[in-house]
Amino acid sequence: MTIALFFSLLLTSTLLIADMHGDAPIAVGDTSLGKVLTDQQGMTLYTFTRDTSGTSNCNDGCAANWPPLMAGDGAMAAGDFSIIMRSDGSKQWAYKDMPLYTWVRDTEPGDVTGHEFNQVWFVVPVE
Repeated sequence: MTIALFFSLLLTSTLLIADMHGDAPIAVGDTSLGKVLTDQQGMTLYTFTRDTSGTSNCNDGCAANWPPLMAGDGAMAAGDFSIIMRSDGSKQWAYKDMPLYTWVRDTEPGDVTGHEFNQVWFVVPVE
């Protein structure tokens, strides 16, 4: 593969990912479970089955272990990515209205140690 072709493919995949999630600080990463949503640092994102559409039920101690993917001021939702209001008034990114989190026990990009944790935490696969 030539260098020009490599960078062309890299640029195309970056643009597709950017189009997929607008301003959301989301990427797609390769893991042992396949391609999943990650934050910009490559840390796996998870959903919590005890959340409901548009509502986070992971607060206080839960949020200390499962940090919410926070949305900054001026962040704009796009496509399947939305911004929900947390109970403390802060904003969090959601995918298909399900809040997104990282897991403190994932230490390296691509780690998926939180998948199926207590049968309520799951990675977000990318098809």
